Amino acid sequence: MALEKSRIRKTELEEKLRQEQDVLGSIKENLERSDQLTNNMVGILSSFERRLASLEAAIVPVHRETEKLQRLQDNGERTLGYLNHVIGYYHVAERTDKVIREGSSGRLDSYLQALDEIRAAVDYFTDNNPGSPELQDVRSLFERGKEALDADFSSLLKRHSQPYHPHLVLDALATDEDGESPPGGADDGSNVPVSLQEQVPENVLQDLVRIAHWLGDTGRNQDFMSVYYQIRSVQLVHSLQALRDYVRRGGGGGSVGLTAVGGTPAGPAGVVVGTNTAGHPGHYSPAMHHRRGETPTKKPLRRTAYIPGTLRKAQSLLKQHSNYALDGKRGQPSLSSTEGKDEVGDLEIEAYVSCVSAFVKLAQCEYGLLTRVIPDYHHKKTFDSLIQDALDGLVAEGDGILAATRRSVMRHDYSAVLTILPLLRHLKACKVDFDLVLQGTAATTKNKLPMLIAAMETTGAKAVEGFADSIKMDPDKEYNMPKDGTVHELTSNAILFLQQLLDFHETAGAMLASQDSSSSGGCSPEFSRKLLSSYVSKVLGNLQLNLLSKAKVYEDPGLRAVFLINNYNYTLKAHQRSELLQLVELTQTNLERMYEELIDVQLAFYRHRTTFLKLFNPILYFQGLKQVVHLPSCAVISHPDPQYLLLPLARPNPTLLLAVGTKFWITSPTETCRCFSLEAS
Repeated sequence: MALEKSRIRKTELEEKLRQEQDVLGSIKENLERSDQLTNNMVGILSSFERRLASLEAAIVPVHRETEKLQRLQDNGERTLGYLNHVIGYYHVAERTDKVIREGSSGRLDSYLQALDEIRAAVDYFTDNNPGSPELQDVRSLFERGKEALDADFSSLLKRHSQPYHPHLVLDALATDEDGESPPGGADDGSNVPVSLQEQVPENVLQDLVRIAHWLGDTGRNQDFMSVYYQIRSVQLVHSLQALRDYVRRGGGGGSVGLTAVGGTPAGPAGVVVGTNTAGHPGHYSPAMHHRRGETPTKKPLRRTAYIPGTLRKAQSLLKQHSNYALDGKRGQPSLSSTEGKDEVGDLEIEAYVSCVSAFVKLAQCEYGLLTRVIPDYHHKKTFDSLIQDALDGLVAEGDGILAATRRSVMRHDYSAVLTILPLLRHLKACKVDFDLVLQGTAATTKNKLPMLIAAMETTGAKAVEGFADSIKMDPDKEYNMPKDGTVHELTSNAILFLQQLLDFHETAGAMLASQDSSSSGGCSPEFSRKLLSSYVSKVLGNLQLNLLSKAKVYEDPGLRAVFLINNYNYTLKAHQRSELLQLVELTQTNLERMYEELIDVQLAFYRHRTTFLKLFNPILYFQGLKQVVHLPSCAVISHPDPQYLLLPLARPNPTLLLAVGTKFWITSPTETCRCFSLEAS
């Protein structure tokens, strides 16, 4: 059994040995075949290497030669291109001369392209052949082309720079007043009405922009900016002048006349103090349609803006009515010459105020146009030069009005200050817009308006202070005193002046504050109002002292008392009817009571001195005169009336006229103590 297994095992091993030997024989055969193939490949590669080396030795010189030829060809082509380019410079003058001679009108694109070619030729010859005649030719042609472009720019700008019609400007101001843009906005011309912006059509504007930028950037020419601001400056000046002339001719829609701003003034006893067109007594107010107490806005005037007459007209009318009422035989004086003169002054003021507002609006328009035409880095300088003439004209006109006011004040015509108050108020209201418009301009330009405002404030403050002093120093002349003890002209003029001043209480208060040392660094509206209140109190105090002095002119103590009663009563009633009383009460709370006490004192003295009237009044009632003659509450009975009144009394008692004399007074039994004057011949 064991032998059998050994034999089987041996047979298996022998079989495996035979198989391994067969495999080994196959491997040897493969190795021999691989060696043979390797030797063949080595031979092939060696042969290829030899052939490649031989080929390289033959091809490399050819390649190098070909490369040289290619470079030569490229250099030749580039040289030909350069030659063609340079040759083109030599023909630029000939090729573009016709385009330059024909100009840029209608062919701006081709004209600018031709100028670019000429400029390139100038640069080439300047760098490469500065002494060539071709340089002189193209340079001359380039300068001629720039001059023609400058001329076209100037002609195009002049053609579309006609002065604005006054109607357009006034409509723009009215539109701005109706729909005012928020304050503090950028001054880029965006808030300018379309009617003003449409002066230069869009296609023309685009041509101007292209020409300006070419001249500034490519042409290296700054003369066009001088041309621009000179043309537009003339246009701006002429626009303002046309508006000024239009308003001066009365074309602004305003009508100069009387305007009632309150009830009937308590005028001199028996004197009607002016009558307006409606037939109601009143007085003038240069308030420019601003109510008392209304804060002035920066809105410009409408086309229908109206500036009433100044105090001089009111005083003239007051005197004329006084003369007419005191003398029934005299006809009413003609007002044509005086009113015509004052009306011209009113239109001058209205024209100046309109021009100030128009300057702001037109300057905004000019800046908006300038930012589109002129390159960015020249905006501020060009705009500063553009507005100089117009601004200088406005300042010079304001200085002229101010100088006329100074001359009037030197002649003691202190009412002339009412001429500059509306101007001062309007200038201060427009100052914010002025500051926005003048942003970026020179300091001297920015300071022109503040200097004018400061000069007006100084002159106005001196004038109102001078008026207060003149009230105190008014001389006591017997011929200037009312014979019947009615209100003195000084009182009516002083009250009328204060009422006119009240229309500008904010401006007048700020004007006084500007000269007050305690208000350095600015002042509040309340402080200004208190200063004005103190000023009114000062005028009233001076007036009271002067009235006491004037009353001494009368020899009759009774007439002296009547004079003071009438003047005190007139002053008190004038304050009660207006806002003067509220203004004075800011610093003097007992003014009303003080005047009532003064009236009571004089009334008691008068009653004590005129006991004769206690006997005379029953006679009047007995004769039925109250039913026959209806005396107004404040009127002067003219020449025939006293005799008519005395005639029934003279029949039963012929000696009564001798007892009464040529004058007597009747005090009506009313609580307000109205006094009447009866003048006998």
